[in-house]
Formats: sequence, structure tokens, C-alpha cells
Amino acid sequence: MHIVSWRAPKRYLKCELTPFGDEKLLIIYDVTRLHHLEEMRRDFVANVSHELRTPLTVMMGYLENFSDQPDMPPHWKRGFELMSQQTARMNRIVNDLLLLSRIEIEETHELSYIDMTKLLTHVYDDAQAYNQEYGHTIHLQIDTYDGLYGSEMYLNSALSNLVINAIKYTPKGGNIAISWTKTSEGCRFAVEDNGIGIAPEHIARLTERFYRIDKGRSRATGGTGLGLAIVKHVLYQHEANLQIESVEGLGSTFSMVFPAAHIRSAAIP
Repeated sequence: MHIVSWRAPKRYLKCELTPFGDEKLLIIYDVTRLHHLEEMRRDFVANVSHELRTPLTVMMGYLENFSDQPDMPPHWKRGFELMSQQTARMNRIVNDLLLLSRIEIEETHELSYIDMTKLLTHVYDDAQAYNQEYGHTIHLQIDTYDGLYGSEMYLNSALSNLVINAIKYTPKGGNIAISWTKTSEGCRFAVEDNGIGIAPEHIARLTERFYRIDKGRSRATGGTGLGLAIVKHVLYQHEANLQIESVEGLGSTFSMVFPAAHIRSAAIP
């Protein structure tokens, strides 16, 4: 547990309570320097990402204009296509970095009742549009009309990340099931696919920034390496957990388990 020092407000402490025989031992560490370094890292990432946005927008605009010229020599066309693809990928990375920084920096978020049936239908419709080139069969199963108390913008991003990942990493013509169910703990959102699966040694590190199982495959699918890091931070803000079950070559199930404290009955406006 991290707390602000009660004697010096500018100092930050980390407290650990561990068993010590029949009693318990409280250990307090001064983590002020680590806290400041983490703040500097977040500020640096946010500032650099923001500064990259303008030149990237200019480059993308000119590349789009040049690519549309009917008299462009054929031997230049492929080069412009590659530049357009890579600037678009860089733009996605910058946008994800900005979103991740915003989630980390904001201590409080605007929370409200979220109609999960409406939100999931929106996520499903977006998935069907993205799915056109993959040809998957996507099912949406809603077993409860209970909603959530949280940040709809951030939850929409987190839910969409899991669904888009399932689409991208499932061979064409696969099956993807999206579900929202009530559990003894609260409610569970799950995305199940019959895709390529994940080896056990990778699962614990999937939510790290820029962690890639197969770097070549991730670049080919247009991934930024930040999607699951965003999911992890959004769930932390909602006191929820991410559970991952996967068998290599058979498929994966990614689940978000939300506690009862964040569940709201559909009858509440």
C-alpha cells in the first residue's frame, strides 16, 4: 500500500504487513524518489506523444494527397503506400500512449451509470465493421441487464481492445463469442475465440507496455503493443480483474470480472 507521509506531505511511503511468528511486522519504505521518477516518466510520455501528433497529422495529410494523384509513377506508388501504412501505425501508437497517460495521470474520473446492453451493442457493431476482411462469426450473448458504475469512455476502449484482439489473432473464418453474465462476485465480460492461442510463459506479461509474443505478427496485424496495458489500467480504476485462459493452437478467453460494488441494477436510471 502506498500512502503520503503524515509528517512530510511531499514524501511517499510504501507499507508492507507481513507475518512474523504469532504477530505481524509492519515495514515502511520511503519511495519518494521512485514516485517522482514515475511522475517524470508519465509526463515525458504524455508530452512527447502530444508533440508527435501535429507532425504526424501533417505527414498523413500530404501522403494522402500525393497518393491520390492519378499521374503518380507506378514505381513510387508502393513507397507511398508503405509510408501511409507506417504513419497510420505511428498515429495509433501515439493515440494509445496519450490514452494510457491520461488514465494514469487522472486521479479521479467522471463516473456514471453505464447501460451495458447499449454499450455492448455498440462494441458488437464496431466489431462487425472491423470484421469484414476477416470473415469471423461473432456472437453476442447478454444474460443480465445489470449495468456498471464507471467511466463509459474508458470502458468502451477496454472492451473494444479485447474484441479487436480476438478478431486480429484468430485465423479467418473463426468463431468469437462476446458475453456479459452475472456471477457470484458481480458481473463478467468475456471474449472467447478459437484463434492461435497463447503459450503459458507469455500470459503473465501480456499487460506490459509493448510486450509482444511475436513481433513480426504484431506489426503485420497493426498492433501497438499497448492495448492490454490500457485494459489493465482501466480495470484497476474500476476495481476489476483481468483473467486470461488460453491453450496454444486452440484459442483464448479474456475475461473482465467486475465487483458487486460497481454493479448497478438496470432499474436505476
